[in-house]
Amino acid sequence: MKGVSKLGFGSYLLAAVVVGLDQASKHWILQVFDLPLKTTTPVAGPFYLTMVWNRGVSFGLLRAEVDLTRWALAAFSIIVAAFLAVWVRNASRKLAAVALGLVIGGAIGNVIDRIRFGAVADFLDFSRLMFPWIFNLADAAITVGILLLLLDMLLQEREGSSPRAQRDAV
Repeated sequence: MKGVSKLGFGSYLLAAVVVGLDQASKHWILQVFDLPLKTTTPVAGPFYLTMVWNRGVSFGLLRAEVDLTRWALAAFSIIVAAFLAVWVRNASRKLAAVALGLVIGGAIGNVIDRIRFGAVADFLDFSRLMFPWIFNLADAAITVGILLLLLDMLLQEREGSSPRAQRDAV
């Protein structure tokens, strides 16, 4: 791709992998395993598969019961993913590129659900570990991506305040 750094291209590739894995897992949960008919299924220890249709944003916040809100949330997710895709084009730090690829892929994975089903399919249930939310792979990618982005910012800030960086700035 012309004008895209290697890290930017890698970020786009990671986003595509996240979308693929997310949509494949949702296909399996919905069509093959048919979790909506089973509601909850124990997997191992505190891990269960529990079907939840999330009509809101993250972790069910800002519920979108009205069709207009559904499309507004889908449009917002697309705009955010596009903004991040432009941002990562010239990525120069690996951690930031990985973080943005995860967030972009997760946002696109969930927007596909919102457009197809009117809600996001959530099914990974660790509530027996006192984690109250049920989520999917796209949600996990977004969460990990945001944490990695924050870590990247902290590391960049620390690097900028090191004695060597201060000496080099003078």
